[in-house]
Amino acid sequence: MLKSFSHMAHLLRIGFVLSRHDALMDIMSLFGKQPKSLSRLRKLLKFRKKPAPDKESSNLVEAFQSLGPSFIKIGQAMATRPDIVGPDMALDLMRLQDRVPPFPGKQAIQIIEQELDAPLNKLFSAFDETPVAAASIAQVHLATTTDGQAVAVKVLRPGIEKAFARDLESFLWLARIVERFSSRARRLRPMSVVETISETIALEMDLRFEAAAASELQDNSRDNPNYAVPDVNWDLTSRRILCTGLVRGISFSRKAEIIAAGYDMKQLAEGLIQSFLTQALNDGFFHADLHQGNLFACRDEAGGGNRITAIDFGIMGRIDRKTRRCLAEILYGFITQDYDLIARAHFDIGYVPPDQSLDKFKQAIRAIGAPIVGKPVAEISVGKLLAQLFETTATFNMQTQPQLILLQKTMVTAEGVALGLYPEINMWESARPIIEKWMCDNLGPGARLRDMAETVTDSLNRIPKILDDIESLAAAARTIEQAKTRRRSSLRLFLYGLGGGIIGSLALYGLYGFIN
Repeated sequence: MLKSFSHMAHLLRIGFVLSRHDALMDIMSLFGKQPKSLSRLRKLLKFRKKPAPDKESSNLVEAFQSLGPSFIKIGQAMATRPDIVGPDMALDLMRLQDRVPPFPGKQAIQIIEQELDAPLNKLFSAFDETPVAAASIAQVHLATTTDGQAVAVKVLRPGIEKAFARDLESFLWLARIVERFSSRARRLRPMSVVETISETIALEMDLRFEAAAASELQDNSRDNPNYAVPDVNWDLTSRRILCTGLVRGISFSRKAEIIAAGYDMKQLAEGLIQSFLTQALNDGFFHADLHQGNLFACRDEAGGGNRITAIDFGIMGRIDRKTRRCLAEILYGFITQDYDLIARAHFDIGYVPPDQSLDKFKQAIRAIGAPIVGKPVAEISVGKLLAQLFETTATFNMQTQPQLILLQKTMVTAEGVALGLYPEINMWESARPIIEKWMCDNLGPGARLRDMAETVTDSLNRIPKILDDIESLAAAARTIEQAKTRRRSSLRLFLYGLGGGIIGSLALYGLYGFIN
């Protein structure tokens, strides 16, 4: 009972903040259409002044910002799951600014020494207690290792795990009640929604997962002269500590400094778009948090060039080979105005159900592509075009594809950053060589033979497993049959025994009667 009161008090505080920012209905919309009584309650609880007309952030974003670090991260986790919260809310929550006041440097030192089980002077020859950046779950300090390497040390915010646990536990308690008393909400499975968001955040609470993502992205980018990822120092990395090489460059947020340093802005902008598409199409693993603060203009090892270095790998996207093929065909179809290719790509992968009309779907695709024909390609956003495509496909019962929508939203962010660097960038011309190369490498005659060979090899490799499964099924069938036989034998013996007992009893009874 006390626990329930605690959850109620916590949720009332959250509800009050959401109402003050006029964002309560945004959250309640996750449970479907709300009754008029809730709209009246919204007006009663609304204490917020009318926002300024030039306000950039939304009510929901402002509310999450004011609720503190755990809600900022919860909002960012929700932004990666448009299949749960809807595309509009996901896009809105991507505007959350992950900047909060830092915690004391002495606390960071205590966490480092506790996690790495050694005094600070045994780990670093120099350590700056003043953080250079502070976010919702961690902050970053500059340091020098005992062997002279300049590093950035990311330290998990103290108490953040408990804060998340408290908030998510209250949400789970509410979701359980909602499911119990609302059949409409039960269909939306709010408990499953909370559990999914909880699992997403749990990965970010362990910085070893972020280290692994950085390592994988670095391996994938080794042959890319335009893109780099700092090294992970695994000896100084743990669940609550992430240590990477220091990035020596200029943040994309400081454009004037980049220009003054003599960087080629066009090359940086094109390099960002091409590197993102290379990650998505070639590797199926991409950085999904490409805002300006996570990108730096750097010189290559020889001191020249215009290389992009990325940081912060807490939010990553992953798409499988079939999805990559579909994405490439969609983009190539718009470049070449081949609407049949785009439509068939959706049907082949199963995004659009087979009971829908291919011709009508092709007509809908043309309605998206035809208006852009003849326009300067520099005026056409790849990300916004994909967004319009996903809105249209919903009409044809296409289920939400969270991996594609996350990619589309990241593309919108990448395009915005690229345009900020070089407003004259031609997005389609930047993307075209990457897309055409992927189509040639993966959809040409040679690629088809390779795919066929891989399919045959995979099938041959599966044969021993299939034979083992058949043998296991046969053994299980024999065991079941033997058990049935034993049961039949046992039943037969029982019936014989019962019959014999009855006959024997009757005989004894008759003999007793005869004697008397």
